[in-house]
Amino acid sequence: MAKDEWDIPEHLQPDPTDWSFDLDNLLGRIVSLRSLVPADAFTSRSLGTEREGSGVVIRDGLILTIGYLVTEAETIWITAADGRAVPGHTLAVDQETGFGLVQALGRLDVTPMELGDSEALRIGAPVILAAGGGRAHAISAKLVARQPFAGYWEYLIEDALFTAPAHPTWGGAGLIAPDGKLVGIGSLVLQQGEEGRRLDLNMVVPVHRLSPVLNDLVTYGRVNRPARPWLGLYATEDEEGVAIASLAPGGPAENCGVRSGDRVLAVEGVVVTDLAEMWRAVWSSGSAGATVKLKLGRQRGSREVTVVSADRTSFLKLPRMH
Repeated sequence: MAKDEWDIPEHLQPDPTDWSFDLDNLLGRIVSLRSLVPADAFTSRSLGTEREGSGVVIRDGLILTIGYLVTEAETIWITAADGRAVPGHTLAVDQETGFGLVQALGRLDVTPMELGDSEALRIGAPVILAAGGGRAHAISAKLVARQPFAGYWEYLIEDALFTAPAHPTWGGAGLIAPDGKLVGIGSLVLQQGEEGRRLDLNMVVPVHRLSPVLNDLVTYGRVNRPARPWLGLYATEDEEGVAIASLAPGGPAENCGVRSGDRVLAVEGVVVTDLAEMWRAVWSSGSAGATVKLKLGRQRGSREVTVVSADRTSFLKLPRMH
């Protein structure tokens, strides 16, 4: 998409006079990312083979982004604010937080952005959510909520940040606090509404979730602890509870007899009524490889299914070394 097709309207862009730091200099530390993923990659069906978004330089040549942009990427191009492009390499993707790390394979010459205190950010605080491309791709926003977010793809973050108005190209965008420090990475856009009114929000992963795992991700390419159990299912929640929307082909749940349309009544004997309860119950069963007992509701009653969990990363293509 050409840049001028999605510039933020001027009245929503941050005004340099409202901030105590050099706005344009700081926004120059956010880069654009384009990744190409093989057609036979595990995530290509759900995420596509061409992915575009942003990332923030946090160390010399090291870029923090959202993991889905670079998972299984065969080729990554990094474009700096001045238009220079260099290749990159997926250094790590952390399945628990959702963060991804990209290492530039050429001289980037971009000053790193300092990590801020995302835990201290208060509801109502003014923030900037910025994609690569400077002020025209940044939006003035406010922090409107901090609460758990559960995703259908076996994901849960207990203290996600929510900002409004929403940024139209949120993936990997940097959330900047009033002190000019990075406090989060854009992950999703969500819609909330009632009585005909709709509010679009961005869900942002806070950077304090990065600090405990950053050195492991840089050193080992993953967090140095056993992986969580992964079932390979995509679940939704409604007024009646949790239902299985679809299954990862060849994944643990499909192989153990779980079907699309099943309703999840309990996990390991614990009744679950929403996604957050479900993922917490699954992960409490142990590490990847543990068996997970599901009580499933079907039209003719209910049945028990035991799923032998797996490590999600074992289904993914490893990053290519350049």
